[in-house]
Amino acid sequence: MPPGAPAVFPSILSSMVVIRGDSVTAPQRLLWLLKPTLFLACLAPLALLAWDAWSANLGANPITAIIARNGRWALRFLLITLAITPARRLSGWTWLIRYRRMLGLFAFTYACLHAASYLVLDQFFAWRMILEDVTKRPYITIGATAFTLLVPLAVTSTKKMIRRLGKRWLQLHRLIYVIGFLGVLHFLLLVKSDISSPAKYGAILLLLLGIRAWTWWGRAMMEWATGALAAARRGLLLRRRAGVAK
Repeated sequence: MPPGAPAVFPSILSSMVVIRGDSVTAPQRLLWLLKPTLFLACLAPLALLAWDAWSANLGANPITAIIARNGRWALRFLLITLAITPARRLSGWTWLIRYRRMLGLFAFTYACLHAASYLVLDQFFAWRMILEDVTKRPYITIGATAFTLLVPLAVTSTKKMIRRLGKRWLQLHRLIYVIGFLGVLHFLLLVKSDISSPAKYGAILLLLLGIRAWTWWGRAMMEWATGALAAARRGLLLRRRAGVAK
């Protein structure tokens, strides 16, 4: 793809003609079709897991496989959700933001399945043993903490809660960075020996956080430069006025 193509593509879509007798443009219809398609694609890992369970294709320890696969997809969807804003800013595809909430809720859904698999299939509601695991096994402690922090983000993801919380909503949802770090750390402590897989997730997380930090720093520098220029102009005007008064 040639340079500048990502920025040109949205403008091409937005310039397509309106279909006669309808107020909805072709790009809007395309985006509406994309949402249910993406929804079904997000369910594909769960469908594949169900098929593998039905066909006894989960290996020697199926319960561990179910817990692990749900956990991996929870982390993947969390990282995809974090990637939406940087991708939107770098590509100019503003429509990507429409799917961030859905992807975030799928991260929560797979996290719930991950936790439920552990509670029901692995421990069968043995609360004493579960409590011992949470208090004595660091990777479970970290995973439980990440899941607990994820709950209020899912609950407050609606438009009504965004309006009700105002600026506090943005502050609350910054917890997703902490959750991402805890999720990678949970995975890292779990595998113990071969850390190549969690290391890849950690590298992706660091890249996304680096892009966010660079964007924030650039915005802060721009605001500082704008403020300094405005202050210099005011000072120059005051000097001129003082010279005229003399």
